[in-house]
Amino acid sequence: MKFAKRMEQFGEGVFSRLAEMRKKRRAEGKEVIDLSIGAPNIPPSERVMKVMADEVMKPENYVYAISDTSALLEAVAKWYKRRYDVEIDPATEVASLLGSQDGLAHIAMTILDKGDVMLVPDPCYPIFADGPRLAGAELYYMPQKKENDYVIQLKDIPEDVAKKAKFMLVSYPNNPTAAMAPRSFYDELIAFAKKYDIIVLHDNAYSELVFDGKTWGSFLSVPGAKDVGVEFNSLSKTYGLAGARIGFCIGNKEVVAQLKTLKSNMDYGMFLPIQKAAIEAITGDQSSVETTRKAYERRRDVLCDGLIAAGWEMDKPPGTMFVWAPIPKEYTESEKFVADLLDKTGVLVTPGSAFGPSGEGYVRMALVQDEADMQRAVEAVKASGLFA
Repeated sequence: MKFAKRMEQFGEGVFSRLAEMRKKRRAEGKEVIDLSIGAPNIPPSERVMKVMADEVMKPENYVYAISDTSALLEAVAKWYKRRYDVEIDPATEVASLLGSQDGLAHIAMTILDKGDVMLVPDPCYPIFADGPRLAGAELYYMPQKKENDYVIQLKDIPEDVAKKAKFMLVSYPNNPTAAMAPRSFYDELIAFAKKYDIIVLHDNAYSELVFDGKTWGSFLSVPGAKDVGVEFNSLSKTYGLAGARIGFCIGNKEVVAQLKTLKSNMDYGMFLPIQKAAIEAITGDQSSVETTRKAYERRRDVLCDGLIAAGWEMDKPPGTMFVWAPIPKEYTESEKFVADLLDKTGVLVTPGSAFGPSGEGYVRMALVQDEADMQRAVEAVKASGLFA
């Protein structure tokens, strides 16, 4: 059998290797406290689940959806007005996604041809780079450095690279670094994109997971944003609908139209009961959003305060569901540290090397276990002697 050459760029993924490590340890009868994959364990509110359950029982909902219902598109427009004070045309400025990960792969195919230049953050969530790779793009990594609070320095992008670039992706609050960019960054970003005729995608999956009394907005609320790009938003973390795969591409109507055209040739739309659940989530009672945010903030405090007290130097993240922490100085490879940490503590985290060249030297921990499990992870690390 002969397969596509594009598959040669995808070796065994780091999450597959982590899964094998987890499986092996559990087969030995040992405990694993899994903080590796960002899989939320907070379910949707009961009212959202009830809507989903009721709609699943209706035979008429088993037809092809074909496209987004007008009710869903109008609900998204109302959501963006209420939450971010952004005016959205539901007919031309919204397209649903079967999760942001699906969208990140598909939107690259609508913008990039083989050899085009894509600007991606470094470190970054893997699909940010993998989607453009599938489209045949050449990647230019924009460093997110600790000395700059992990905010991309647009002025450091060489002019010859900027002139060649066709598409760029930014994401704040950021996965994996948990950084938040100042408003001034977005003004610079829009000016940069206009100067070099670059389409911008802003991933805003963590806008509700912001801690310590702070709030976050939308890229589209900045004047000129719709002229240069779109924003992805997701119901996975905010509303606990991760497995239902619901996301949206919102903003520039030309970009949205291209994505809709591609999707119309590749899928038959989102299952109607999921569309109904999404409408309920974003238009109904919003108290669950604050409940979820507080849960993640408490988990952050238990984990970070405990690990810092145990001698692990790290910054407490201002938002997201992740902690980005440096590995001990005696280690040169994050994967080696991850293996030792699992062996000595039963705590499984993700090596920073999985997130791009600048990720080496760090690990990412996901706040996806309850507070009691976080405390057990802290006690295990304290007892290990790794940070003595």
